[in-house]
Amino acid sequence: MEALPQFSYGRAFEPGCSVGELTAQLAEVCGHVTATDVAPSAVERARQRCAAFVNVEIYCADLALLMPAGRFDLIIFSELGYYFPMPMLGRITQALAHKLNPGGDFVAVHWLGQSEDHVLHGDEVHDLLQNTLPLKSLGGERHAGFRIDCWRQS
Repeated sequence: MEALPQFSYGRAFEPGCSVGELTAQLAEVCGHVTATDVAPSAVERARQRCAAFVNVEIYCADLALLMPAGRFDLIIFSELGYYFPMPMLGRITQALAHKLNPGGDFVAVHWLGQSEDHVLHGDEVHDLLQNTLPLKSLGGERHAGFRIDCWRQS
């Protein structure tokens, strides 16, 4: 949350929300949060965690098949990119970038470890984003176990 380029946002989208831990934090600084996950059990837990927030909408969806309706001021792409092959990841993130309002931020956060479940390494995800997103880079931070990068729609 400290890496967000702005203090508050109107509409936010969080694909791959898992059990909603970050979703609940986003609800505190966003007027409305739309969150999705491909796993029904994760969506149910996220809904339970965020039940007190009237500004949060969580539903089950596969980002590779369904983009959310509307436009956003913030897109959080966290711990998700390494599950897609590079060409598909490029298509998904391009489509997401076009969902940003002018001045909207795209924030990517990925673990830098190795996992058999991952198709790509976190660095590969961020390198692809840096080279293909039609957004202005705001820079980022690299830590021992994870990487954060931010971009803005002009």
